[in-house]
Amino acid sequence: MIGHVRDLLMLGALAAALPAPPVSDGTVSQVPAIVTKPPRGTEPGAAPTLVNSATTGITTHGPYSGTPTTIGAEQGPATLSATIPSNPNPWATYYNSNGKLTQPQPTPYMPAGGVGTNGTLPVYMVQSDFDYESVALGLHQEYIELDLFHYGLEKFSEQDFLDAGLTAEDRMLIEYMSIQETGHATLLTNMLGESAPKQCTYNYPFTTVREFIDFNVKVTRWGEAGTWGFLSHLDSKEVATLLVQAEAIEARQQIVFRQMLGLHGMPIWFAPGVPQSWHWTLLAQYISSCPENNTRLVWQNFPNLHVVNQPNPDRVHPNNTKDWEVVGNRTGDPSDSKISEAESCVHLNEPGVSCAPAISRTRNEPLSFPGREVFLTWDNPGIPVGPNNSYVTSTMAGQPKFVAWVSQLNLTYTPLTMTGPNSGSTYQPPNEVYETDPAVNGTVFIALTDSDLFVTPFNLTMINPHVRALGLFNAG
Repeated sequence: MIGHVRDLLMLGALAAALPAPPVSDGTVSQVPAIVTKPPRGTEPGAAPTLVNSATTGITTHGPYSGTPTTIGAEQGPATLSATIPSNPNPWATYYNSNGKLTQPQPTPYMPAGGVGTNGTLPVYMVQSDFDYESVALGLHQEYIELDLFHYGLEKFSEQDFLDAGLTAEDRMLIEYMSIQETGHATLLTNMLGESAPKQCTYNYPFTTVREFIDFNVKVTRWGEAGTWGFLSHLDSKEVATLLVQAEAIEARQQIVFRQMLGLHGMPIWFAPGVPQSWHWTLLAQYISSCPENNTRLVWQNFPNLHVVNQPNPDRVHPNNTKDWEVVGNRTGDPSDSKISEAESCVHLNEPGVSCAPAISRTRNEPLSFPGREVFLTWDNPGIPVGPNNSYVTSTMAGQPKFVAWVSQLNLTYTPLTMTGPNSGSTYQPPNEVYETDPAVNGTVFIALTDSDLFVTPFNLTMINPHVRALGLFNAG
C-alpha cells in the first residue's frame, strides 16, 4: 500500500506536463488533473480478477434434456433429528433500564460487548457447513442474475424495450446491474474457496420485455429475502459483513425493476427474510444444467404452490385477471403480458391508471387487497427439478390446513379451505405490521402448512418440516 501511495505522488509531479481533460462541451477543464489508470495484473495495488466476464453472459438457454447422474440434495454423514425443538434462550439476561453503561469500557468511546471488537484479526472465509451452504446458495443467485440481465438485453431489441417504455439509458442501467453481479459472484467465490459452484445455464420463462422485467422483480425479491434470512445466523460475522454490503445493492436492483414495471418501488417498510430452502426452491427450477462435478447443495426443494388467480400487473384492472394468466407453471413465472391493448395499462398516460415505467406510481386499483379470495393448487412431491434435473421436490408435512403469508416482519396464517385434491382457497389477510402499514404488500412468500406453528423472523426456518408447498403472491 505504501508503494502504491508513492507511485501516486510520483504521478503528481508530472501533472503540469499533462494536458487537461476535455469536458462535454468540447472546452478544456479548468480543474487540475492528471492522466491515471488503475493497476492491473501483477502491478502493485492491482484489484483481484473476476470469476466471470463483466460484459458477456452465457448464451445457451433452455430446459435440461439429459439424464441426471446424481439425485437428491447433498447429505452429511448423519442427521440428528427430523425437527428442531423450541428452547428458551439462557443468554437473554441483559436489560438496560436507564440507558447508562453497565460494564467497563474496553477502550475510550467503546461500549463493552459486540462480536469481533476485541482486536482479533478478521478472516473473510466461511467457518461452518452452515456458512458454506448458505454462501454457495447466494453464489448461485448472483450467477443467475449475472446471466439473466445480460440475456434479456441480448434477446430483446432496442425497439422492444422502447415499446415497453424503456429507453437506451434504461438498457444501460440493466447492463450495469449485470456487471455488479460479476463483482458479487467474485466476492462470494473468494469466501468459499476452490470448491465454489461455477456458472450454470438457465431456462427462463419470459417472451416479452414486460415479462422479462416482471421475472426480474421476482428473482431479485427471493434473492434479497433469501440472503437476509441467513445473514444473522452465519458463524462468520466477517462473511456476513461483506454480504450485507453486496445485498444493499441487490435491494436497489429490486426497486429499479419494480419501477421499470410501473409498480411502486418500495411498498413495504421492512424487507422480509426467508429460509435457504425457500430460496433454493424458487431459484433451482430455473437452473437448467451445471458443469460436471459442480458442488451440490444441501437445501430442500419444496413442491410448487400455484396461485390460480395471480394478479397481473400489466392490466388496467388487475382484479379482472383471468385464471392461470401466467406464462408457465413454475412458481416464479411472470404474468402474461400479451393481453389486448384495451386491457393493458402499459401505454396509458393517465395518472392512477398507467403502469408504464416511472419512479413511482399510484394505481387507483391495487393489484390485490385484504379479503380477496385467492385460489390455490399445488404439486405433489417427487418431481425432478434444478440443475440437470438432479434434485427432487420433497415435503415432511402432513395434510395442509393453513396458508402462511411471509412479508415484512410478519408471518400470518389464514385457514385453507380444501376444494379438491391438491386445490383450495383462502383470503388475503388484513393484518398490519404497524398501524397503517399492511403486512401483505409487494411480492409475498406464501406456503401451505399443516400447523400454525408460532415462529418469528429470526427462527422462521423452524417452519420447514410443516411446509407442504411453497409459492409467491403478487400483492402490490
